[in-house]
Amino acid sequence: MEMASSPRSVEEIFKDFNARRTAVLRALTLDVDEFYGLCDPDKDNLCLYGHGNESWEVTLPAEEVPPELPEPALGINFARDGMNRRDWLSLVAVHSDSWLLSVAFYLGARLNRNERKRLFSLINELPTVFEVVTDRKPIKDNKPAADSGSKSRGSTKRSSDGQVKSNPKFPADDGYEEEEDEHSETLCGTCGGNYNADEFWIGCDICERWYHGKCVKITPAKAESIKQYKCPSCSLRRSRP
Repeated sequence: MEMASSPRSVEEIFKDFNARRTAVLRALTLDVDEFYGLCDPDKDNLCLYGHGNESWEVTLPAEEVPPELPEPALGINFARDGMNRRDWLSLVAVHSDSWLLSVAFYLGARLNRNERKRLFSLINELPTVFEVVTDRKPIKDNKPAADSGSKSRGSTKRSSDGQVKSNPKFPADDGYEEEEDEHSETLCGTCGGNYNADEFWIGCDICERWYHGKCVKITPAKAESIKQYKCPSCSLRRSRP
């Protein structure tokens, strides 16, 4: 398909962006159980597509090279059962935001500078898919399933007896801000990333360093059953003769 048949004006491109965004949001919120079921990890690499008619689809990527449009993240299904459900949905949301932008600016490749600025301004007025899915921007959604595992919002702390203690979520009050400040300088012992209260963290009881749960492959549910957590480095040191 030639570029000439693609939307050309800022308004047409934004309308296409909005329809695709609406479709993706529906998959990740209102139709979340159906979406979750379609992302079977035993199937080949799958992608989430939002179409211009506001419908969504989980399918394999286009076979032609290069494809007609930029492709979304490949293989979102493989992480489905390896992550907390809410964390997985937020990860898919981030990739979907990236894909929606790439499609919009691919279609707007021939726009001039002012038109591109206007397109970005229109897009920027809307909350991102990630903001909606993680409740940073409200959306009417009565399905509690998407909110399972909200416990991972807080960091995991351990007392001397090894029991897991999770800091509760404080969406708006001062306590939440204090928790942010308290850990703002904490870096992950694996990837070096800064502490973020939106992610699950776990502390090593030996070296007392903190880690992203995903970096050491520990989920909040798994952490509940661990009496004393040893990070990969400490486990390696202890196992040497």
